Amino acid sequence: MARTAVPGRLGARLRWRAAELLERSAESATAATLVFNVPDWPGHLAGQHVDVRLTAEDGYSTQRSYSLASAPDGDRVELTVQRVDDGEVSPYLTGVLMPGDLVEIRGPVGGWFVWRPEQTEPVLLVAGGSGIVPLMSMIRTRRAAGSRVPFRLLYSVRSPEERLYTAELREGSPGLDSAYLFTRGAPDGWPRPPGRLVPDDLVRDGWPADFEPACYVCGPTGFVEKAAAYLVLLGHAPERVRTERFGPSGG
Repeated sequence: MARTAVPGRLGARLRWRAAELLERSAESATAATLVFNVPDWPGHLAGQHVDVRLTAEDGYSTQRSYSLASAPDGDRVELTVQRVDDGEVSPYLTGVLMPGDLVEIRGPVGGWFVWRPEQTEPVLLVAGGSGIVPLMSMIRTRRAAGSRVPFRLLYSVRSPEERLYTAELREGSPGLDSAYLFTRGAPDGWPRPPGRLVPDDLVRDGWPADFEPACYVCGPTGFVEKAAAYLVLLGHAPERVRTERFGPSGG
């Protein structure tokens, strides 16, 4: 399948750039948003990701891929990183890296799992855990572009404490409807008992298949596979269900 063109020349996107951390803020007890200045950033589309490389004084280097959280904004790039306690990169990014420090960033990467402001069909966003990050980029891009395309977000997390972007999603924006699904512990009085995603959740909080929405699903592998299968079962065309996944298993 041919991939859609993305901003910037291929060579520009594949080279490493120095990125200076401007600020870091907590999104939850285990996740942080990092704002970088990346000179000569070629621009990005909502849903794309970047590679981040760290290099030690002895020359050892390692890299990881992270979804972009921000709408396009000049040389400013935002990433939201979930800390993995035994990880090699995320503990450094979320707890050690300080404003003024440098890392290397390469990208943007990806042309399939993207949303463009010129799209006119309704949008369904289905997020599992930190899979909300590229979907938040879509929400922010929609708002920045002044788009009137209706968005619906179904966000599955283990407990209320693990939600990301809580204040921003609570504030919302016209045409964006958000719903939460808690899998292990729900707030007192929450109408849905804790539990994993089922087709009825997508019926209640999604779009009918005959509306022909663009569906974006992101999260752990198991979650994404089930959500995508449920959407097709409910009549959504497979080519309208775009997925991005991470990790060995879902929850």
